[in-house]
Amino acid sequence: MKSLKQTLFALTLTAIPTLGAAAVSESEAAQLGQSLTPMGAEKAGNDDGSIPAWSGGMTSMPEGYRPGDPYLNPFGTEKPLFVIDATNMQEYRENLTDGQVAMLERYPETFRIPVYQTHRTAAAPDWVYDNVLQNAVSAELVAGGAGFEGAYGGVPFPIPKSGLEAIWNHMTRYFGTYLERTSADIATQENGAYATSIIDIKRYSPFYQKDGDASSHDNILYYYLGVATSPPRTAGQVFIIHEPLNQVSEPRRAWIYNPGQRRVRRAPVVSYDTPVGSSDGLRTIDDTDMFNGAPDLYNWKLVGKREIYIPYNNYKLLDKSLEYDDIIQPGHLNPEYTRYELHRVWEVEATLKEGNRHIYSRRTFYIDEDSWSTAAVDLYDGQGELWRVSMAYLVNYYDLPAVLSSVDVFHDLNARRYQAQGLANEEREVIHFSSTPPEVRMFNPSHVRRFSGR
Repeated sequence: MKSLKQTLFALTLTAIPTLGAAAVSESEAAQLGQSLTPMGAEKAGNDDGSIPAWSGGMTSMPEGYRPGDPYLNPFGTEKPLFVIDATNMQEYRENLTDGQVAMLERYPETFRIPVYQTHRTAAAPDWVYDNVLQNAVSAELVAGGAGFEGAYGGVPFPIPKSGLEAIWNHMTRYFGTYLERTSADIATQENGAYATSIIDIKRYSPFYQKDGDASSHDNILYYYLGVATSPPRTAGQVFIIHEPLNQVSEPRRAWIYNPGQRRVRRAPVVSYDTPVGSSDGLRTIDDTDMFNGAPDLYNWKLVGKREIYIPYNNYKLLDKSLEYDDIIQPGHLNPEYTRYELHRVWEVEATLKEGNRHIYSRRTFYIDEDSWSTAAVDLYDGQGELWRVSMAYLVNYYDLPAVLSSVDVFHDLNARRYQAQGLANEEREVIHFSSTPPEVRMFNPSHVRRFSGR
């Protein structure tokens, strides 16, 4: 019966146009906050109760937690319901991605998927919900899906009709207005040896000013400033990005300050499959955050919904008592510190358009229906073979609140290597969110040198 429902749902989607989709009707939007959550997920649980009904998410902070402190684990006493490994994965195959199966096959002795009780912790502020409701009836894709208009301060397409709308929801999901964090980006070798790059990050989203409107963002989704502090050969480098909402009509702008040259220059290619320097070739620019940037190289198909064991509520990976040596192992993160739960996801398939070039010919995204955060991506090479597997270990940052990734991990199945991005266990700082917009001039290239320290 489940397979029949999925088939019928997929057939229904094939009749839906993928470009130029109009906003949904008032009657459809009225489902938000009723049968659907304010973000567009199914409010009800599944038939056997393994996915509970959404009841508002986690909107209060655990007892004893104060904003600015290391995050407490609200589920720290829970034990896995069961563990999926190479010996029993066929029993759970229906609820696994192809990438997860490939990981179990590639590392049969060590990779495991510990499955815990499902908690639908996803939540956002009420003002974001209000904006999402308005966006549902006003947002529409433009420029062949390369951008959208008629939306502000929330995902534009809470009731998606196409793969493009779903991936735009992922790219515009709520990160807060302004955040500061320190990120350890760790690139591993096959034997588990690793190199660490430390980056201090500031990110401001004009699109998410609480009291703003559609005129507030000036086609800018967010500004990004990254300052490298380690290793010594890169310390003092500063990187600035101005991320437009429509990157075809207005390409991403980026600048880099190199302390050795003591000058700021435009970064000419910061998009698509350009390799990220700190990843040691394991991540492309548009791999970052599971996907970012212009979606114009691909055809996007909304395959339908599935129930998948995805990384969720991974508070163990935020534990400041852990060291990177505890977490980093050959081939993958230490499964002892990971947590998976059964959640409904939107499956979205991106296939490279004829005539375009990219190292990935196909990408399959698994997007959490509650938060619009992509939890996993399967990436295929030019011959159509599964090559790379990305996973985002989601948590609810309950002081915001929003479900975002604690650590993103990018696996190369062939090289048996991976990069972990976003670890901060050995760093003193804790991610800091603010609703107060910073001075935008800090993201001006003329101010770059003052952040370098060199």
